[in-house]
Formats: sequence, structure tokens, C-alpha cells
Amino acid sequence: MSVDERRQPRYMISVAAELVGMHPQTLRIYEAKGLVTPKRTPGNTRLYSEADLERLRLIQQLTTDLGLNLAGVELVLRLRDEVQRLRARMERVERQARDEVQRVHKQYRRDLVLYSDVHDTRPVKASRWTSRG
Repeated sequence: MSVDERRQPRYMISVAAELVGMHPQTLRIYEAKGLVTPKRTPGNTRLYSEADLERLRLIQQLTTDLGLNLAGVELVLRLRDEVQRLRARMERVERQARDEVQRVHKQYRRDLVLYSDVHDTRPVKASRWTSRG
């Protein structure tokens, strides 16, 4: 499933709650605390995406398995989101740097002069070399 498909709102609150094994009121509490932000229809119905469900499962794991309270969960989620933003930025910068290196490699050419024995007085033939970038 692509990133866009994972973010596509699909499930009403009752279905989302059932899929993650939570009560719908729990999802409302998590939304009120800003831990999850489902999309809304024009009629104000909450719609949860696969990405929202994954986030809800993570919240459940953090509270149940690790015993974190919601303040701890909020901090973990904020740090996780920041790491994801930084990772995406780093990948974008690396891609731009690779593109720039390839562009520069395509622009320059160097004359290579083959080295021969210092005592050899025969002329050395020069050749052209171009990077394949």
C-alpha cells in the first residue's frame, strides 16, 4: 500500500475502534488530546485512515505494553513525528546532492597525461577522459 493510500480516510469511528480493539470513546479522547487527527466529512463524521489506525495501535502498545501515560505517549509521538520529518528532509537533501554531483560530473572534463618512466624520453600521448556520472 502506498503512502497516499495509507493516508486515505476510510473508516468511521465505530469501524476504526473495532479494528484496533478500542472503545470509540477512547478514540475521541485521543483526538481531544491531539494524539490522532482523523479527517472529517462535510457532515463532521470522523474518518480514520490506515495511517491513523497504525498510530492508534502504537498508542495502545505504548500505554499497554510499556505502561506510559498519555503525556508520555504524546512526547514519544512528537519525537517520532520529528524523526520522520528529519528523515524525509535528509533524504531530500541527499537526493539533491546526488543530482548536483551528477550535474557537475557531466560538465567537467580533464586531460589525462599518461605517466611514463622518467628516463624514457619518448613523447607520451595525451588522452581525453570524461566522467560517466
